[in-house]
Amino acid sequence: MTEQDRKPFLYVVVCAAGIAADVSRLITAAQERDWEVGVIATPVAMNGFFDTAAVQAQTGRRIRSAWRSPGDPRPFPPPDAVVVAPATFNTVNKWAAGLGDTLAVATLCEAYGLGVPIAALPCVSDALAAHPAYNDSIIRLRGMGVRFGEPCSGEPDEHGRRPEFRWEQALDLVEH
Repeated sequence: MTEQDRKPFLYVVVCAAGIAADVSRLITAAQERDWEVGVIATPVAMNGFFDTAAVQAQTGRRIRSAWRSPGDPRPFPPPDAVVVAPATFNTVNKWAAGLGDTLAVATLCEAYGLGVPIAALPCVSDALAAHPAYNDSIIRLRGMGVRFGEPCSGEPDEHGRRPEFRWEQALDLVEH
């Protein structure tokens, strides 16, 4: 396969939020738009926040959550774009501060240096979103060119309905 025949490659970074159970919706939408997808998850997200076996079957690739050993081949090609969804309070703040203590956050930090489009779909409670560090982090990441989708608190409204998480919006953000 030549470089011209290769589909664009999307890294999907998944964080530990309840909405992560539906990440297959993002993967499906990306594949329908002719993206190849590789998933990188925070270690906590790997602990039951989404169906890892189903996601691996859907992408045809192992989910990455830990660093590879020196000399091991790179399991994914370089990204053409990166999406972090859901983007949690912890990940947003560590990313903005450059604290790459997990493969997921280090990948987000590195993506900036690669100059690829990056989109984030925050899923943060209203109480955490009120913390001044979070607002500072959003400002810093926007200044770095990160494109943010509409935030979703994931909290039910007064009628008990949860807001819709707009997975496809992440693709719109990296494709424009």
